[in-house]
Amino acid sequence: MSAVATAQTPQSGCPSGAQAREVIICAVTQSKTGSLHSLRGSASLETAEAKIWADEIDYNEETGEAEARGKVHLKVFERGEELWCDRAEYNVETRTGRFYNVRGESPPRIDPRPGLLVTSSPFRFQARWAEKIREKYILHDGLLTNCRLPRAWWTLRAPRFDIIPHRRALAYRSVFRLGFVPLLYAPVFYKSMEEQPRKSGFLTPNIGNSSRRGRMVGLGYYWAINRSLDASYRAQWFTQRGVAHTADFRGKPTQRSDFNAYLYGVNDQGQKLSSGERRKEGGFIVNIDAQSELGRGFFARAGINYLSSMRFRRAFTESFTEAIASEVHSVGFVEKHARDYGLTFALERMENIQDVGAWDAAQKMYLPDNKIVIRRLPEAQITVRPKRVKNRWKLPLWVSLESTAGLLQRNQPLFQTEQFMQRADIQPRLMSAAEVKGFRLYPSFAIRETFFGSHQERGVLRGGSLRRSAREFTLEILPPSLARTYDGPRWIGQKVKHVIEPRVVFRHAAGIEDFDKLILLDETELMTNTTEAEISLTNRVFAKRGGQAEEVLSWQVFQRRYFDPDFGGAVSSLDPATGLPRRNVILSSLQLTGLSFLDGPRRYSPVVSVVRVSPLLGVGLEWRSDYDPQKKRPVNSILSADWRRGIYGVSLAHNYVRSGRQLSATANQLRGMFALGGDNRRGWNGAFSAVYDYRVGIMLYATTQVTYNTDCCGFSVQYRRFGLLGRSENQFRIAFSVANIGSFGTLKRQERLF
Repeated sequence: MSAVATAQTPQSGCPSGAQAREVIICAVTQSKTGSLHSLRGSASLETAEAKIWADEIDYNEETGEAEARGKVHLKVFERGEELWCDRAEYNVETRTGRFYNVRGESPPRIDPRPGLLVTSSPFRFQARWAEKIREKYILHDGLLTNCRLPRAWWTLRAPRFDIIPHRRALAYRSVFRLGFVPLLYAPVFYKSMEEQPRKSGFLTPNIGNSSRRGRMVGLGYYWAINRSLDASYRAQWFTQRGVAHTADFRGKPTQRSDFNAYLYGVNDQGQKLSSGERRKEGGFIVNIDAQSELGRGFFARAGINYLSSMRFRRAFTESFTEAIASEVHSVGFVEKHARDYGLTFALERMENIQDVGAWDAAQKMYLPDNKIVIRRLPEAQITVRPKRVKNRWKLPLWVSLESTAGLLQRNQPLFQTEQFMQRADIQPRLMSAAEVKGFRLYPSFAIRETFFGSHQERGVLRGGSLRRSAREFTLEILPPSLARTYDGPRWIGQKVKHVIEPRVVFRHAAGIEDFDKLILLDETELMTNTTEAEISLTNRVFAKRGGQAEEVLSWQVFQRRYFDPDFGGAVSSLDPATGLPRRNVILSSLQLTGLSFLDGPRRYSPVVSVVRVSPLLGVGLEWRSDYDPQKKRPVNSILSADWRRGIYGVSLAHNYVRSGRQLSATANQLRGMFALGGDNRRGWNGAFSAVYDYRVGIMLYATTQVTYNTDCCGFSVQYRRFGLLGRSENQFRIAFSVANIGSFGTLKRQERLF
């Protein structure tokens, strides 16, 4: 190496920016004996890779050896790590050395992701002495943390650390301490510092407590099979219920394909009743998601979900939304979408669970769930997008096509179709558009031919095929909109524009003569004869803010008039098979509102009102309600409001259903969530979420979470309360988060309120 020797005064500074194989030395005074440089007073030694400062430095330019004493400071340029010590022996050529009574810092690798506490605080270390071997540091009798020293919230102490910055860290016979309290001992502790780490090893043990399951202890293992595959397994022992198993298998076999398989099951020893009897609710769920680009425009995807029993889901799921869900869907498809058409081949299985299996005292077991299962094995769909047709008239014409063909099955108690029931459906449609004196007209005409391999008569399966020939005409009329602009109040905007948009839709469908003979599989069988008109009126208010127009309010009111009250005989007050009051579900009602209202023939639908308000940034309100003129009262109402400003957030929702016993289950529930803070906010943060049912007078679900975040770690405590039918349970969850690394404990990322 070459050397540039300078004897600068402290006021004039030192040169910087060494080139490759160059060493810049600097000091207040310096002397040279042969190849040995003696630097005294504000001494420094700089190469292209690093720079070292000290009160005194002795440097041998032939061997590259340097000894620094007094307030030694080393900085590595490429990775940014720094260290300070009392004395150092360092070779600038081999980049190796020893440092005594050392402390240092390494910049963090920030990889923000959901549920991870993030900080810009560097990793800090201390040691009695340390070695540097090129990029590697070996610490003896040291500690590691990313908290401020000397009062660190957490430390990892070990007799020996082996660290390669931005690659990995090893600690031997290490003890993890929270303050001065030892929490975890590990013979060998490994932490990857790579951008995408993948190393096999044991997962952090977790503990917890539940009023229904007892105390819980869990341990898991992560297996990094190769660059494309990994798997994990965790076992959890509940003292009152048994062992739960969680397995996850993920992979990315190719650049254009990936999959994730998840299994959760419990070997339940049974819930102990007051009589001493144990009722087992064990089971398992399987979820598989996979997708792949097959080339030439083809894409494949599969979402497979299997549930052993609804009772297991209600007893052991950790999610309120999942606990009350009554459907299980599995689907796999291969599709190709081109410019003018789409082609899909699909396999699908759908379970709709009607009732949970009851307890059989004689056999001492739960009976299977009462459910409806619909399968498509397989089904092909061809869609031709609207295409302009040349004609001699000035009127534009477009033609489109929708068609499906497949083998289906419906299975339910007391009724089952053939294993492979044939069904084919084709629907070409002709559309046009015109404008007359400001009125925009959109007519369309469709012919729908459907073939069914079998049918039913009064709930009894018949093997004979059935053909349906339907015709449908639709005319949508959009009259001219009315608009006016006003000077708005300052809190809304400089200008306010009010727009009124009327809309009329007329629809006529005919040719469906055997509606009661169709076996219900999906919306294809819900088409009926009808002659109806829909009238809609929408009010919109726009505000101009900062030169940009935004919608701050919309109110849409619409209703349908049915000129054929019984929809060609498809709608009746009583079920012909049972003679009981009947809930009628047809396509015309589904397209209007998601809640049933047909309990017999009628000429008018409920009046549907949808209001959306967002007057200020961070404020939103939506209210959807149905008023039934036949019953002369509101039957359904869903109201939700959200507000967020800074660290404060509020979300409220209320749903009210009073359609009638044969139409929909009565509901009167309030949902709410209050939050103060966020997942990365320093200091105290809290949130509360609950679902209260006014009808039964109980809190179905409640969650409270309190989190305290420091500059390097966070503490979270969560309390849950389940009040579901057959499940009354209290749970406590805790988590300790280390910034930029991860969290430890029983509170999972997907279970957090923030």
